[in-house]
Parts: sequence; structure tokens; C-alpha cells
Amino acid sequence: MTRRFAVAIVLATSLAISASASAGDPDPWISRDKALHFDVCAGIAAVGYGVSAAWLVDSRWQALAIGGGLALATGAGKELVDATGAFGGDPSWKDFAWDAIGAVAGLVVAWSVDLWLGGVDHAHPALESPPPSQSSSALHVKPVGVTVRF
Repeated sequence: MTRRFAVAIVLATSLAISASASAGDPDPWISRDKALHFDVCAGIAAVGYGVSAAWLVDSRWQALAIGGGLALATGAGKELVDATGAFGGDPSWKDFAWDAIGAVAGLVVAWSVDLWLGGVDHAHPALESPPPSQSSSALHVKPVGVTVRF
């Protein structure tokens, strides 16, 4: 790395920090509001994945799509409500960016836990759809139930 390149990186970094740290920025990238957007969307994505993987779909990629879709739809809905001004909020693309980052983080955590607990084998691949079952039924519903033993 040349000396000019290092000086340019230091200068660019210091300009970026000073620009983002200005007190007059009404919508900073790092704030309590952004953390809430991240946390809520991460939680919605993880719960959406968990519920859909347990009871609704057979393949993990479908559960990822459902969890991510729920989180992003919630974030987009929040920004649309903010755009109307009905509750005093201000729409922000930075808020939606944190919603998307949170959704990805929630999905990564939920999918990782699912892989860790459920494992990966021929019947439960990491992302692909499982092979078709040998049953003759056209409609396949996952059994749900609780077994209690005394």
C-alpha cells in the first residue's frame, strides 16, 4: 500500500466520520430508532421462519422466504404509515435499510439454529426442497401434535 493511498483512506474516513457525526443530522445512521428497526425485523423474521418451518412448509428455503417476507412487509408498512404522517413519524430509507439488515440477521440466526438442531440429511436438505414422499396423496400436510407420557 502506498503512502498516498493510506493518506487518502485516512482523509476519507475522517470526512465520513465528521459528516455522520454532525449534530444537525435529523436521520443519523446510528440511533436508538435504527436499533429498534433492526431488532423488531430480526425478531419477526426469526419467528416467521420458525413457525413456518415447524408447521407450514417442508423446505427451509420456503421458510426463509416467509420469514423474510413478513419482516420486510412489516418494515415497508411502517414506512408507508410514516409517509402518511398519521402518527407523527417521518419516512426514512435508512429505517428501511435497518429493517432489511435486521431481517437478514434474524433469518441467519433462525436458519443456523434449525440446521444445528434439525441437522442436514437427504430428507432435510439445507436449502433445497426435500425429495417427494412415496405417499399417493396429492395434498401433503405436516402432522402436528403433542405426545404426553406419564
